[in-house]
Amino acid sequence: MPIDNPASRIRLTGRTLTFTGDPRDDADAYRYTEKGSILIEDGKIVWAGQAGEEPAALMAGVEHHEYGNDLILPGFVDGHLHYPQIGVIASFGTQLLDWLETYTFPEEARFADQKYAAETAKLFLDLLLSNGTTTAAVFCTVHPQSADAFFEECSARNLRMIAGKILMDRNAPDTVTDTAQSGYEDTKALIEKWHGTGRNLYAVTPRFAPTSTPEQLQVCGSLMSEFPSVYLQSHLSENTDEVRWVSDLFPEARSYQDVYARYGMLGPRSLFGHAIHMDEADLAQAAETGTKFVHCPTSNLFIGSGLFRMKETWDANVDVLLGSDVGGGTSLSPFATMKAAYEIAQFSGYSLTPEQAFWLSTTGGAEALSLGERIGRLEKGYEADLVVLDSRSTDIIRQRTDRAENLREELFALMILADERAVRATYAAGCRVHGT
Repeated sequence: MPIDNPASRIRLTGRTLTFTGDPRDDADAYRYTEKGSILIEDGKIVWAGQAGEEPAALMAGVEHHEYGNDLILPGFVDGHLHYPQIGVIASFGTQLLDWLETYTFPEEARFADQKYAAETAKLFLDLLLSNGTTTAAVFCTVHPQSADAFFEECSARNLRMIAGKILMDRNAPDTVTDTAQSGYEDTKALIEKWHGTGRNLYAVTPRFAPTSTPEQLQVCGSLMSEFPSVYLQSHLSENTDEVRWVSDLFPEARSYQDVYARYGMLGPRSLFGHAIHMDEADLAQAAETGTKFVHCPTSNLFIGSGLFRMKETWDANVDVLLGSDVGGGTSLSPFATMKAAYEIAQFSGYSLTPEQAFWLSTTGGAEALSLGERIGRLEKGYEADLVVLDSRSTDIIRQRTDRAENLREELFALMILADERAVRATYAAGCRVHGT
C-alpha cells in the first residue's frame, strides 16, 4: 500500500537521468542533470529540469522530497514474471519441464484459494516495489481469482501493471487446468472487468503451446481480435526438450513460433519469454509482425535453458525486454537481471553497455510495451513512476563509485554490484510506495 498520503504537488530533487533515445544508436542519448528537479501534480510530471529553474507558478504549496546525491530515474520495467511462483523461488534442481511438475504446478494449485492469492499478491508487490520495479507483465494462475487478487492489490497501490489469468487445458494436473470454453469466458470477463480500469492492463496468457489444445490457442487469437488493445504473453523456445515436445504436438508447424503465428497470436502487443532457440526465419517473422521477446537471463542460467543471443536478435530488428521470470529466475532485482544479461552477452562476444542495460530496464522496456508515451521518461506529461537509487548503499559499491570517472562507470558498478539496498525510494503515480 502507499506509504504516504501524497500532496497535490510534490518536488523531488537529486541527480536525474532519463533517456532521450536509443543508446544502441547513440551512447549519449540521455539527459543527466547533476542538480535536477522534478515537479509532480496529480500523479504526473508537470516539469523536469535544473533545480532552481522551476516555474514559480508551479511551486506554490509544493511538498519537497530531497534526495541529495541520489540518482532519480524512471521506474524499472520487468517484461516477464510469475507472481504465484514467489513461493518456490530458489527450489533445487532439474530443468524446465521437471521443474514445472515438481514445484510450479503444486504451488499454483494453491491459488484456487482467494485468501492465499491475495496474501501472495501483497507480498509479491511489496518485493517488486522494494526493487524499484513499477511496471511488469505478470502471469497469474489458471484460477480467475488469482488475477482478481493481483489487480485488486495493484489498484490499491495505483500501479501500472499488465497481467492475466493463465489458459492451460492439457498436459497439466486437473488442479491447474481449464477448458477452451471456460478459459475464453473467464478471460473475457476479466478483460471487461480490469483492462483499462485505473492503471490496470490485461494480457491474454496461455502458459505455452504444449499446455493448450489447438482449440484453446484459437480462443487466444480470437480474444486478441476481439480486444485489440490487450496484450498477449506466453513462453517460446525456452528449453530444447520443450522445443522437441512442441514439434511432436504440432507437426504441421514449421517451428515453435509458427504455432503461435498459425493462431493469430503474433503482433506488436505480444510478449514471448525466453526465445532462446530461434532460427533466422523465426527472427524475421518476429520482426515483420512486431512481436517482442523477453530475455530472462537469471532464469535461463538457473534452469540451464540456454544463452539468449541479444545482438543477433537486435540485428534482426526484434525488440527485446528484460524479465526476472521468478520463480525460475533467482531475483526480482533489475540489477541482477542486467548483470546476468551482460554476462550472457559476453559469451557471444557482445558487451552490453550500462547505458543499453538501463535503457532496456526503463525507457526501452516501456516503449516495447507500447507504453512509451505514458511511462519511462522524466518529462512533462508522463506518469510519475520513479525510482531513487543510492550509488553508495554498500561498502563495495561506495568504494567503486567513489572512484568512478563518469556516469557510465557508476551505472556499470550499480548493475554489477547493487541489490535492493540501493533502492532508496520508489514512486508510483507520484506517491511514494517504498522507502523514504
